[in-house]
Amino acid sequence: MARLADYFVLVAFGPHPRGSGEGQGQILQRFPEKDWEDNPFPQGIELFCQPSGWQLCPERNPPTFFVAVLTDINSERHYCACLTFWEPVEPSQQEITHVEDATEREEEEDEGGQTHLLSTVPAPSVQLFAPKTLVLVSRLDHAEVFRNSLGLIYAIHVEGLNVCLENVIGNLLTCTVPLAGGSQLDSVEEGARTISLGAGDRQVIQTPLADSLPVSRCSVALLFRQLGITNVLSLFCAALTEHKVLFLSRSYQRLADACRGLLALLFPLRYSFTYVPILPAQLLEVLSTPTPFIIGVNAAFQAETQELLDVIVADLDGGTVSIPECVHIPPLPEPLQSQTHSVLSMVLDPELELADLAFPPPTTSTSSLKMQDKELRAVFLRLFAQLLQGYRWCLHVVRIHPEPVIRFHKAAFLGQRGLVEDDFLMKVLEGMAFAGFVSERGVPYRPTDLFDELVAHEVARIRADENYPQRVLRHVQELAEQLYKNENPYPAVAMHKVQRPGESSHLRRAPRPFPRLDEGTVQWIVDQAAAKMQGAPPAVKAEKRTTVPSGPPMTAILERGSGLHVNSARRLEVVRNCISYVFEGKMLEAKKLLPAVLRALKGRAARRCLAQELHLHVQQNRAVLDHQQFDFVVRMMNCCLQDCTSLDEHGIAAALLPLVTAFCRKLSPGVTQFAYSCVQEHVVWSTPQFWEAMFYGDVQTHIRALYLEPTEDRAPTQEVGEAPSQEDERSALDVASEQRRLWPTLSREKQQELVQKEESTVFSQAIHYANRMSYLLLPLDSSKSRLLRERAGLGDLESASNSLVTNSMAGSVAESYDTESGFEDAETCDVAGAVVRFINRFVDKVCTESGVTSDHLKGLHVMVPDIVQMHIETLEAVQRESRRLPPIQKPKLLRPRLLPGEECVLDGLRVYLLPDGREEGAGGSAGGPALLPAEGAVFLTTYRVIFTGMPTDPLVGEQVVVRSFPVAALTKEKRISVQTPVDQLLQDGLQLRSCTFQLLKMAFDEEVGSDSAELFRKQLHKLRYPPDVRATFAFTLGSAHTPGRPPRVTKDKGPSLRTLSRNLVKNAKKTIGRQHVTRKKYNPPNWEHRGQPPPEDQEDEISVSEELEPSTLTPSSALKPSDRMTMSSLVERACCRDYQRLGLGTLSSSLSRAKSEPFRISPVNRMYAICRSYPGLLIVPQSVQDNALQRVSRCYRQNRFPVVCWRSGRSKAVLLRSGGLHGKGVVGLFKAQNAPSPGQSQADSSSLEQEKYLQAVVSSMPRYADASGRNTLSGFSSAHMGSHGKWGSVRTSGRSSGLGADVGSRLAGRDALAPPQANGGPPDPGFLRPQRAALYILGDKAQFKGVRPDPLQQWELVPIEVFEARQVKASFKKLLKACVPGCPAVEPSPVSFLRSLEDSEWLIQIHRLLQVSVLVVELLDSGSSVLVGLEDGWDITTQVVSLVQLLSDPFYRTLEGFRLLVEKEWLSFGHRFSHRGAHTLAGQSSGFTPVFLQFLDCVHQVHLQFPMEFEFSQFYLKFLGYHHVSRRFRTFLLDSDYERIELGLLYEEKGERRGQLPCRSVWEYVDRLSKRTPVFYNYMYAPEDTEVLRPYSNVSNLKVWEFYTEETLAEGPPYDWELAQGPPEPPEEERSDGGPPQSRRRVVWPCYDSCPRTQPDAISRLLEELQRLETELGRPTERWKDTWDRVKAAQRLEGRPDGRGTPSSLLVSTAPHHRRSLGVYLQEGPVGSTLSLSLDSDQSSGSTASGSRQAARRSTSTLYSQFQTAESENRSYEGTLYKKGAFMKPWKARWFVLDKTKHQLRYYDHRVDTDCKGVIDLAEVEAVAPGTPTMGAPKTVDEKAFFDVKTTRRVYNFCAQDVPSAQQWVDRIQSCLSDA
Repeated sequence: MARLADYFVLVAFGPHPRGSGEGQGQILQRFPEKDWEDNPFPQGIELFCQPSGWQLCPERNPPTFFVAVLTDINSERHYCACLTFWEPVEPSQQEITHVEDATEREEEEDEGGQTHLLSTVPAPSVQLFAPKTLVLVSRLDHAEVFRNSLGLIYAIHVEGLNVCLENVIGNLLTCTVPLAGGSQLDSVEEGARTISLGAGDRQVIQTPLADSLPVSRCSVALLFRQLGITNVLSLFCAALTEHKVLFLSRSYQRLADACRGLLALLFPLRYSFTYVPILPAQLLEVLSTPTPFIIGVNAAFQAETQELLDVIVADLDGGTVSIPECVHIPPLPEPLQSQTHSVLSMVLDPELELADLAFPPPTTSTSSLKMQDKELRAVFLRLFAQLLQGYRWCLHVVRIHPEPVIRFHKAAFLGQRGLVEDDFLMKVLEGMAFAGFVSERGVPYRPTDLFDELVAHEVARIRADENYPQRVLRHVQELAEQLYKNENPYPAVAMHKVQRPGESSHLRRAPRPFPRLDEGTVQWIVDQAAAKMQGAPPAVKAEKRTTVPSGPPMTAILERGSGLHVNSARRLEVVRNCISYVFEGKMLEAKKLLPAVLRALKGRAARRCLAQELHLHVQQNRAVLDHQQFDFVVRMMNCCLQDCTSLDEHGIAAALLPLVTAFCRKLSPGVTQFAYSCVQEHVVWSTPQFWEAMFYGDVQTHIRALYLEPTEDRAPTQEVGEAPSQEDERSALDVASEQRRLWPTLSREKQQELVQKEESTVFSQAIHYANRMSYLLLPLDSSKSRLLRERAGLGDLESASNSLVTNSMAGSVAESYDTESGFEDAETCDVAGAVVRFINRFVDKVCTESGVTSDHLKGLHVMVPDIVQMHIETLEAVQRESRRLPPIQKPKLLRPRLLPGEECVLDGLRVYLLPDGREEGAGGSAGGPALLPAEGAVFLTTYRVIFTGMPTDPLVGEQVVVRSFPVAALTKEKRISVQTPVDQLLQDGLQLRSCTFQLLKMAFDEEVGSDSAELFRKQLHKLRYPPDVRATFAFTLGSAHTPGRPPRVTKDKGPSLRTLSRNLVKNAKKTIGRQHVTRKKYNPPNWEHRGQPPPEDQEDEISVSEELEPSTLTPSSALKPSDRMTMSSLVERACCRDYQRLGLGTLSSSLSRAKSEPFRISPVNRMYAICRSYPGLLIVPQSVQDNALQRVSRCYRQNRFPVVCWRSGRSKAVLLRSGGLHGKGVVGLFKAQNAPSPGQSQADSSSLEQEKYLQAVVSSMPRYADASGRNTLSGFSSAHMGSHGKWGSVRTSGRSSGLGADVGSRLAGRDALAPPQANGGPPDPGFLRPQRAALYILGDKAQFKGVRPDPLQQWELVPIEVFEARQVKASFKKLLKACVPGCPAVEPSPVSFLRSLEDSEWLIQIHRLLQVSVLVVELLDSGSSVLVGLEDGWDITTQVVSLVQLLSDPFYRTLEGFRLLVEKEWLSFGHRFSHRGAHTLAGQSSGFTPVFLQFLDCVHQVHLQFPMEFEFSQFYLKFLGYHHVSRRFRTFLLDSDYERIELGLLYEEKGERRGQLPCRSVWEYVDRLSKRTPVFYNYMYAPEDTEVLRPYSNVSNLKVWEFYTEETLAEGPPYDWELAQGPPEPPEEERSDGGPPQSRRRVVWPCYDSCPRTQPDAISRLLEELQRLETELGRPTERWKDTWDRVKAAQRLEGRPDGRGTPSSLLVSTAPHHRRSLGVYLQEGPVGSTLSLSLDSDQSSGSTASGSRQAARRSTSTLYSQFQTAESENRSYEGTLYKKGAFMKPWKARWFVLDKTKHQLRYYDHRVDTDCKGVIDLAEVEAVAPGTPTMGAPKTVDEKAFFDVKTTRRVYNFCAQDVPSAQQWVDRIQSCLSDA
């Protein structure tokens, strides 16, 4: 029995001591006055009676009632029922209050929401009322009884009933109630106790049946009504995962109910944090506590709760739950979340299911609120049963006596439920509530309740009902019944009879205030009752204790049909086979299976299987293996452990732990190495939770054995795999339960003995585990403490000061210690110290939890350092011996092939090459094997970084994987930390990215020390960024090969050309700025001393015009001999050759010639004095003097003034290039139109010069030379446009606004509304204005701001928006990332590649370049000149100018022309190759900016659209793209001609004889290679001479260049031709099986082999075949080019004589789009394009005898028949003739064709047949004579119709249909013969 009420308190309003307006509560009386011994009086009741504060109130409020909950220091809850009523304030008190209030002089709103009137003077007329509260304090939660009892006391007072209040209160305090568990009591009267307080009242108190189940009344149902399902579920999850929950409401009763409801939902877990259903206003700061809570606060204080950042606020009145941004509430795991939601809605809203029915059933009766409340609780009870199902299988019994100690194996539970990743369950299991649940419900022998039954027996039913809503509902209702019965065990007797006050009694004036009660009377009643109780026996809670059922073993919460492990049985078979092979010594078989096993071990089942199989091979805790077996076992263990998380949910590490101390190998007598020394690098070993769970599991096994031993004789070391006996099947919990039942019956001695046994069992296990932990935590090589420092757990446990350990498992790599520094010993003991501390912490925790005596614990602390020290000593011997072991046979390093002159800097470092995200390496979409990861070595040479190796996957076979790139192409290098593919160890690695689109992602093998790796990085860096360009490979190459070679030219003693050019530059340096003066002082060596260039070079040279000497070039200067020397060398440069070809002027200055030439070659810059980055000879207008150029140049950036670089042959318009204008230049040019005044400044004069200069350019164009300076362009007809190619878009298209709108409007001309053409062309061909400017100046938009157009319209500004170099750089970085991602994609999809490609904006830049270039081409073609002056004039200007020339002039589309174009525009005009390519240390910071590569990409796009216009192949472009960054050749080094001369690069070859030197120039290399192979040649080349190309430039028309994406792993990049000849074929004798020699067939893998090399196109194959045959016949082989030219020439000749046929030179068609499309689908590669369409069989030269070539011709004719029509032949005469077959064959009618052109007579089966059946060559015919009929001839034909044709080989018999046709045939053949 228990007291119903402990204390009765009367609290009244009292003034605040500090005199503030607020009052405070005063306890007037409390009963009993003495505290109960078992229950002291709770503090702070005054605050809780009036949570909103004590205030006076101007009117009588009705009485209020609520129950507050106080929690004492022992976490006992006290229920304080408070009934408050208002009484009038006595005048004296009222006045005091008013005086106090007057100080405030304001009206203030009271927190409770009532208005508190304050007057400045005492006003007795206003009657105020003060609150008074009756409080009942109890530990029992019977709210209704409290309400009735307090109501009765109030009613007696108000109604003035004749009942003694003291008696009522005394009875109330002495009333006792039965304890929970009414069902075990004798009678209904006992279980449902009826009480009376002596005022004629009667109340029935029903005690719940089980006190573990909470009593909720209607609170849960109300909570759902107020907040709704989703919100309540959120609050439920928040409370379980320990978040702060705050309820707001204006009603205190509602707050108390909501908190009670939320707690009821959490059952069977108990909320153990702060729980205050009603928080008083004075205690609001409690809300900022850091611990979780559930608190209710009056809604009036909502403002105070606003700034709480981490509190979930539930507004009960508004029905909202607001969750702050920083709070994440994990939801329930699916499918439980959705299932719970749907069942809740069925309970709350049964109508929902029927809402859509056509004929809804008559309304169903909804259950009462109380019943609905229980149904909702039942739903949550089921939810917990599902969540915690099988939890008892994860309990570890650590101790049974004297008290059970139970631990929960959290990781195993999560693993078996399949919820490892689930945030919700993880947090719940880690929470305090669950810890309480385990200690309370884990006990094996105790009273059970509804939840125990449910979780043990009903889970299967819940699982089965999941899909049947009605069954679920039925189950819920059954549970609800039980819950309801628990709260109302005897519904029949629930009758109350209590006196209530009358209606509105509170408004009646009470006769008097609540009286002061007589303490003595009350105390006497209490004492009486106490005396009576002492005589009675103490009430013992009768508990029925049983063994708690464990229920079925757990299952995964969601059976995931994981498709990954469907074929797991097959995998397990593989694992078992491999292990049996290992232990049977069949190592080769095991090796073959190993990769499959390692793959299988990703699956959980396979890992378990491995542990079980290995267990079978352990005898007496030991298994000694040989080295190979040991290696295999360790590798498999490592593979198993690598996927273990730190928690080891699936128990894999736990299963392997006994094995790692069992498997071992003998290293030498007395030294044994165990497997644990090789499997230490796993995060699980350093996780304390793992060790605790393992420890408790082992303790449980031993304690269970302790109590099972007496029952049967049993071998102590029973194996895991053996079948357990019957007795054995009892779980540890069952054993413990049995022992707990027997415990009270045992004698004291027996009890002591059992406790001692258990304690020593735990102690011995602790020693065992201290050993085990030292095994796995101490690294084999303690100096290599990296192991330990990478341990996550150890680092977290160390304090920050001695943090040896960094969490590198997460990815950061600890810097390796410098082991040579002599700190080795200190470090070793640090490792030991860390391990000792780790073990000690573990020992402390587990021993205190499992009750080990303090003496034993101290002993352990002494033991641990000794254990660790002993183990370190053992390990030293093991390490010493293991070093002596022969290393495992690693594959032999494959040496890479090197170029002549390339030298190894660092020999091979063993590495693994890891997949980099390209599909090729992984087999990819093209099919094929996984070539990566590969195992091999990385080599660093003076020229390249090379990886060679073999794939680690043995199924791939013996393929060699090669990946390399030039050192110079390295763009980014970063250290990474990766797992090696084979042993899965964490290793340091490097990721190297190159601008040739190769990526080396390497993990260093463990044998590579960190110092070697560091050395590799440093050397690589040194080679990548040499201090000077002379240190690059291109320079060291030549010198390395010709050490100390004497100069060839020793005839003259004078200086060589090289030294001359050096001196020339030295002097040129002085000239800069003082040009005219210094020219006179300059005394060079004599002209005669110049070294004679070797004769072979003469053909290259344009000899200097002989008239130079006497005359002067310009009036300002005369050429001295030295200058002539410079000149002659300058004339040999590419520019000059090109100027001569274009007719842009000569160096001759005879006046007659000069007048007619508008332009001349000026040597003004021959000393590079005006502009360093320009070539020495420049084309300027004839009329401009040299001295003016100096001034003009000042207006332009970098002094790059406008010079002519190309002239159109047809329109004579010129293309000029320059740098951008300086600001002042522009202003001067366009704003100072009037003549300069004499006092003008330097700037003005130079801008005037500039204007004159531009005027000179305009006037030197022939069209504009007339007086008006204008031209109507009448000759500009639409014919220019239509036939010569197509328009790319000029207008802005899509995203990029390429051209300003004003240009569009100027150029688009009159008709803006004409319909535009498809593909962005202009509306109609004549769209360009007839009135056009003579010169268009393209410049940056920014330069031309505020500039007026030229009124005369002689020139026009075209401002365009271009991108800058840094944008190119950024875009290229993104392009690299897109093409070579660096790490394999999670789900590779073409979309992700395309998206990242789009983000890079590379194609948009290509689009802009092509767009601007096509615009310029169009302007030039229409006769206007164009000056391109963008940025500094050496990046985008160069791109545009080069593209324009390529599109306009077919010459530049030949091999020779393209070379000239690059030499002229890129090299001579000073594109900064070294700067943009970051060639030296100085350029390192600027990074790589691929301006030239972008130009090549543009050329590639044009090549794709016009495949027949280019003499060179796509491979040629890729070759240049690769080698312009490779630094293999000197061509693309340095930033200008000036710098090249300074280093003596330009003219050096002239002086020396070049033998078989390595090529220094890329052009020379291309020439040499072209002689040997047609790799750079495009067979489809068939140019139209007049063709101006206008490619489409829309992004949709552009393709990603293969150069960026393709890769050949068989041989590395194919651009170093000597290296890319493919690996040598293996010699025959290597075949061990003695089989027949292999066939020539081979598998071609697109991801591995170079397809164009393994399958060359038809023409290349034919040329190869020809060469092979010539070699076989012993003839000198002809060059491929000669053969090809001959074939083409023969083909051209055939088309001409007869005029009827169209010339068949390569199927020329007039429609340009047709020409374009032919080449689109022809695949190309390093060997050239696949097909030429030109070799038509019947057009091959007819000079040879037809018979011998017939077979060959037949095959080619079928090959090309698709392109051949019958009409394309020349048929002079045709008809039917009968012909007699040879040798006894019959006569047959055939269709004969006489071909004069080919001089042959062909015959076919019938007229439309295209396959020729035979040919009679007329050259062999000797005579044509009349014939005679022979046997079998046609009967009806006249004899005269027969005729014979006699050839050198045989006689043909013919017969025509009649005599005239026979005669005609004879005549025709005769005339053919006579013509020949």
